[in-house]
Amino acid sequence: MQAEPRWSPGEPGFDFKLDPASASPLYLQLAQRLATAIRGGLFNAEQALPSERVLAEQLELSRVTARRAIDRLVEQGLIHRRRGSGNYITPRAEQPTARLSGFSEDLHQRGLASSSRWLLRGFTPAAPDEQLSLELKSGERVARLEQLRLVDAVAMAYEVSVLPQPVLPDPQKVVGSLYAHLGARAPVRVRQHIRAVNADARLTGLLGVAPGAAVLFITRVGYQRCGQTVELTHSYCRSDYGDFVAEMRRD
Repeated sequence: MQAEPRWSPGEPGFDFKLDPASASPLYLQLAQRLATAIRGGLFNAEQALPSERVLAEQLELSRVTARRAIDRLVEQGLIHRRRGSGNYITPRAEQPTARLSGFSEDLHQRGLASSSRWLLRGFTPAAPDEQLSLELKSGERVARLEQLRLVDAVAMAYEVSVLPQPVLPDPQKVVGSLYAHLGARAPVRVRQHIRAVNADARLTGLLGVAPGAAVLFITRVGYQRCGQTVELTHSYCRSDYGDFVAEMRRD
């Protein structure tokens, strides 16, 4: 039987101390601290994390709280599970790029005309997963853009973009490309996590697909050159139109 990885919540370079009096739930505090440690390089790619039991015991939390924190990091693509083995750090496949384009620019390059149908442009309180990805405090507001991406009047994708309010102070002014609107504030580096999900009732209505049909769920986190997280976008894309292409370069 494989031994548990050695780990201590008081390891040098990182503070896992949680605050029960904070407005942020304990599972979210733990998820944020683990995410910061992972992004800061305190864990190696494919390194095993302590089990939920060990996390719970050493941090004096319930196993439900530890499990919810790990679930959040799995959703963010920072951790992956191996059946019967445990939780492991996902290798990072992030690359700076000379030109980072969005949905509209990508389709334009392929000779396709795209349009958008706006569903929401405004401000809302940040949801727990948005606090985690954008490194926000509990109660902070975010600019939220919800839209249907159309090609030849066919809904190709349902997209939700969330940005810190200082990065996008007036969402109503976004009429075309988000990155073109942001200009110098646009991300220069992104991390994307892609998986297949089954369409629920809302996606069925928005995308015109059959109930339970497979759609691509893409989570995109964008960073400025200074390392600040400035964008979280969730895209639900039809899998029966087009494809998804990733180009990578080895210098």
